[in-house]
Amino acid sequence: MKELILGGARSGKSLLAEQRAAASGRRVIYLATAEARDGEMARRIAHHRARRPADWGCAEEALHLAAKLRELAAPDTCLLVDCLTLWLSNLLLAGRAASQAEAGEAIDCPLFTQQTGELIALLPQLPGHIILVSNEVGWGIVPMHPVSRLFADEQGRLNQHVAAVCDQVTLVAAGLPLTLKAPGLC
Repeated sequence: MKELILGGARSGKSLLAEQRAAASGRRVIYLATAEARDGEMARRIAHHRARRPADWGCAEEALHLAAKLRELAAPDTCLLVDCLTLWLSNLLLAGRAASQAEAGEAIDCPLFTQQTGELIALLPQLPGHIILVSNEVGWGIVPMHPVSRLFADEQGRLNQHVAAVCDQVTLVAAGLPLTLKAPGLC
């Protein structure tokens, strides 16, 4: 089962993903994409850690998500990836796409293209239960800043591609899940 859980900031998407991972009946590995680059992010990471059961495994990967998923996926395992949004930010910053957008240049970011392509191609092949968490950022106004526009555009495209290869897609708003795609759902 491949599952995508989308929502806005503080919508309850991570909590729902954790509940579904716990209910999967499988060994759970939390795959974190965040890096504690400042105090605020360190506090957010600590909050997520404190909420998780002690018997869950934890792995971290900021850039090469597909390779880490390939390494960890197994039939008896539920991998919870939290989150694609931070992973996308990491890729755009590491691969110079953000600085290219800032300068008004055409975006040429092989790291971003390669990594997102690998993830989309790999997801349907992975064994076990994979739960991916991602932010839905496209419901506000079009951002004025070129880097923000690039991010919103690429986040929307990434979410569409991941949703297309997932078996189930759930949108969370105000802590309430809305099933968008599920096996057997028209």
